[in-house]
Parts: sequence; structure tokens; C-alpha cells
Amino acid sequence: MQLTVTRRDQLKSKPDENKLGFGTLFTDHMFNMDYAPDKGWHNARIEPYAPFVLDPATMIFHYGQGIFEGLKAYRTADGHIQMFRPQANLKRMNYSAGKLCIPKIDEAFALEALKELLRVEQAWVPSAPGTSLYIRPTVIATDPYLGVRASHTYRFYIILSPVGAYYPEGFNPVKIMVTREHVRAVRGGIGDTKTMANYAASLLAGEKAHEAGYTQVLWLDGVEQKYVEEVGSMNILFVIDGELVTPMLNGSILPGVTRDSVLALAKSWGMPVSERRISIDEVFEAHTAGRLSEIFGSGTAAVVSPVGELKYEDRVITIGGGKVGPVAQRLFDIISDIQYGRAKDTLGWIEPVL
Repeated sequence: MQLTVTRRDQLKSKPDENKLGFGTLFTDHMFNMDYAPDKGWHNARIEPYAPFVLDPATMIFHYGQGIFEGLKAYRTADGHIQMFRPQANLKRMNYSAGKLCIPKIDEAFALEALKELLRVEQAWVPSAPGTSLYIRPTVIATDPYLGVRASHTYRFYIILSPVGAYYPEGFNPVKIMVTREHVRAVRGGIGDTKTMANYAASLLAGEKAHEAGYTQVLWLDGVEQKYVEEVGSMNILFVIDGELVTPMLNGSILPGVTRDSVLALAKSWGMPVSERRISIDEVFEAHTAGRLSEIFGSGTAAVVSPVGELKYEDRVITIGGGKVGPVAQRLFDIISDIQYGRAKDTLGWIEPVL
């Protein structure tokens, strides 16, 4: 497929790299591609960033048939630009597409189109410590139709946003509250896809956690409400008796790219790793017995997010003295070093852009 490039006449002013937030600023250009039953995916183009004009009846607004991904581009100390495991994100996007009846994209073409977009927008990739260019590929249903069915037409687009360090005040443990009142997802549903509805379903519990003074929610399974699943929008991991334990992928848990990276690194270090069901009661019992040394989340935005306090009903525990544990610190350091080119990539995770 041919990719056309139309450049913006007047470019935006670049922001102060030392004052970047997250997801509030967007670059000069975006990638767009359309789908129609008689043409398939077509009209691939890089063009000036601009709003969409959509009919009020457009199906994405009414039935939520849409998917997205999140990944980053990083600038190395010598000025090169690279991505971290973009192939894994595009593969997961096609998995999500399959579950939401969305036509799959050509992953190889999408990767090349993304790399070309990054070359066009290379001046937007920041170089200040801890900064990066956030990448948001998205597919939305575009039929103007009120009726429950899969759309016949779609738009695939990619937008870019320069972002600051996720921890502007340091890499510090957060406070997490377990909820049994709300459920994020159930097996057989769409909890293992990156779709808008999953995040909408998480908002109320997240608001209640914030009101109670906690950073995020720890979700339990939607059937028995006793097995740990995810924390906020991240995967969750525990260090128990020196073993790295995380909930197994069961159809309701998102298969995180960072989660997979964390497990691969731990295994390469010779650390015991277990993907299995783990109940919230087991977590608290392990803490009581002195066997639980760390809890942390993993995800694209933060890489690793250590947990210092966990609340479940009327019980509150402090993990690792409320400090960052050695496993979380080591994982955060090595993944960040690989992403920014400070450490050798021995696992084939880096995709050079320029």
C-alpha cells in the first residue's frame, strides 16, 4: 500500500521539555487510514493533525466499537530515536480487533507507517531525562448507524504526544485499595483487549479510591471476587519467598507488553517466576508470615510502579517498609536503560527509527 505524506504549512511551537505533562500536547502530524468492505484498508496517509468531522450517529459514539494501543518512542543520548517492542503492541491490537469484529491491519505496514510518522515528527521526540514521545494507535467504527451490529467502515489513526517523566517527584511507592464493590471484567468478555469500554468501567472505582486517599484500585476476579487480577490499568506482580508471582492470563486480564518484558527479564536472571491464580487472602497471609517482600504494577506509562500500602476491607498492610524494593528497582532501571539506549538490548526488543 502506498503511504502519502502531506506536511503542515506552519508548525507549532515546541514545548519546554522540562515542563511536559502527560497526554495534553500533540504533534503537528498524524497517520490516518480508512476501511471499507469493497476496498479493505486504504488511503494510508500522514497529514496535519486535525479534528475529525463525524456524524452524530457514528457507531463508535453509541456502541463503543473501538480499540487502541499505547507505546513510546525514546531519544538516546547520541540523538537516535527508537521504540520498545512495537511489534508486540501491533500484534495485541490485532487480537483486540478480532474480539471486537474489527478488520485486522497489516502489522508490517502499520509499523513502517508509524516509523515514517516518527521521522516526520522527529523534532517532537524530547531529550530531557525521563521524557518520551507517547504513541496512541486507535481504530474506531465510523458507520453513521443506530443499531447493534459491527460497523462496515473504520478509521485507523495514530497520534503522538510528548510526555514527561511519569514520576515527576521521584520513583516512590503508591497506596492501593482493593475493591469488591466493583468489577473490571469477567472471563469470556473483553477484559483482555485494549478497548475503550474497559477503561470506562474502571472510572467509578478509581474515583472512590482517590476519595479515600489511595492512588489506584486493585481489581479482583468478577466471578468469585477473591483472586487478584489487575491494579488500575496495570498488571500486578508480587515477590513472595523470592519468587515473582503474577496472575495468569485467563481471558479477563490484559496481556501487558511490559508485564511480558518483566517476566522475561526475571527469568533471564534466574529468578523463579510463577503465573497462577493468587487470592487476596494469600497476599495478606504471605505478608503476615513475613514472606511478602514486594508488590508492584507494570505498564507502558510507568514501566514499574511499586506499591507501599495495600488496603482490603478493614485491613491495611505496609509492604517493604513503604520503600521501593530491590526487584522493582532493578526491573525499572534495566527496562528504562534498554528503552533509552543506555543498556544493550540482548532480547531484540528495540526497533530503531532513525
